[in-house]
Amino acid sequence: MGKYDDSTRDALAEAFERDGFVLLREHFPRAAIEAWRDAFAPLLQPHVDAAREASASGNRGPGRYYVTLPFEGEFADPSIFCDEDIVGIVERVAGPDPVMCQLATDTPVRGSEFQDWHRDTPPLFDDAPETPSFQLAVNFPLVDVDDRNGPLETTRGTHRMSRDDALAGLEAGRFAAERVPMRVGDVMIRDVRGLHRGTPNLIDEPRPMVVIGYSRAWYFRPEVQIQVPRDVLAALPARARRLLRFNPLVDKTPRTFDESYRQFAY
Repeated sequence: MGKYDDSTRDALAEAFERDGFVLLREHFPRAAIEAWRDAFAPLLQPHVDAAREASASGNRGPGRYYVTLPFEGEFADPSIFCDEDIVGIVERVAGPDPVMCQLATDTPVRGSEFQDWHRDTPPLFDDAPETPSFQLAVNFPLVDVDDRNGPLETTRGTHRMSRDDALAGLEAGRFAAERVPMRVGDVMIRDVRGLHRGTPNLIDEPRPMVVIGYSRAWYFRPEVQIQVPRDVLAALPARARRLLRFNPLVDKTPRTFDESYRQFAY
């Protein structure tokens, strides 16, 4: 059972259609997300060490790292990725029977910079108006996020217009740049076409933000996927297995991944 009834989920979906995102405050138990934080720390450190040794940027720019999560242990918890309220909202805005297609993190550390304003996917059709939502990102932080450690900066309503129109509106002041502070347990559901950017982390502690991607059943992006161990899949409830149906099955999840996925200035 979720926290919200159908009328509340309907209202959240309506707010999403208007703004391009919604926030669910204190949605996940803090202890569960802190367990994710503890499990994530050793996955981030090799990326940071490798960049430092090579005097190189992170794989998402100076001091910023994209790290895929192995689908096991805490990271394969169906109470998180198959949450009744989240999936209920996803289905209302991106259609029935969605697919879970991404499980990763974005983490700025001290020395990170402002990202360029961007969208995370191109439009479906270059020569047609923007379509209804077809890919969503569910974000939740593993630490409390405020102005000091790199909050997401986003805009409202830009998911229904081209990138050029959105950028022009931002420059002209028709859309406000809005920073989103979040606490552990908060969840953001957003259309990946909404104009947004990462901001610098000014403190010594990393700021990991989880992204779980959900798409319409027919939409496929080959650069993102979840490698699902067969034994983990077998232990999941039916609805969770259904969400994962188009991901590759493996005997054992790898501990490191080809992090070739990038955000693009769409």
